[in-house]
Amino acid sequence: MKIKKLILPNTFIIEPKIFYDKRGFLYEIWSQDLYFKNKIKFKIVQVLHSYSKKNTLRGIHFQYPNLQGRLISIINGKIFDVIVDIRKNSPTFGKWCGCIIDSKKKQQLWIPEGFGHGYLVLSKTVDIIYKCTGKFFSNKQRTIVWNDPDIGIKWPIEKPILSKKDSTALKLSQHKNLPKWKKTSKFFHWKGRNYS
Repeated sequence: MKIKKLILPNTFIIEPKIFYDKRGFLYEIWSQDLYFKNKIKFKIVQVLHSYSKKNTLRGIHFQYPNLQGRLISIINGKIFDVIVDIRKNSPTFGKWCGCIIDSKKKQQLWIPEGFGHGYLVLSKTVDIIYKCTGKFFSNKQRTIVWNDPDIGIKWPIEKPILSKKDSTALKLSQHKNLPKWKKTSKFFHWKGRNYS
């Protein structure tokens, strides 16, 4: 299993080793020892399954005050996935990174608590499994508008399919209640790149 750091702190893309034979394939979805070694430490509280059609854009979503870390698994299809740092006073506040992940490589994405998340469906359909560190509360869900000019995400689409909630969302600067960044001993320097 390969675990690659993305440009935002504590975010990772995970690519498992897939074992193929004439019957099909087998691969490891979760390895606590390996993930913990790479500082991906969490307790799974809830597992969700999301299905979407091509050109659907979901996000940018976060939950507050009941924060959620998420391990995203692509079961079928391909997406352009985006992570945004929304932690107040963070050195990378308002910065984003994006990557394409797909089911052929059985990739996963780790999004820690304090980050917003969104994705655009590139394939005909997509099935995604979310392993969450906290329970989903519909009344605690918050949304940042997908095309917030202050964040400047370079989505590969101009007119995505959006829910009413996502199309009328606030800009990041309009959200009064956001998670707070906690300084650690490790210094992080933003290099100004958006893509991983």
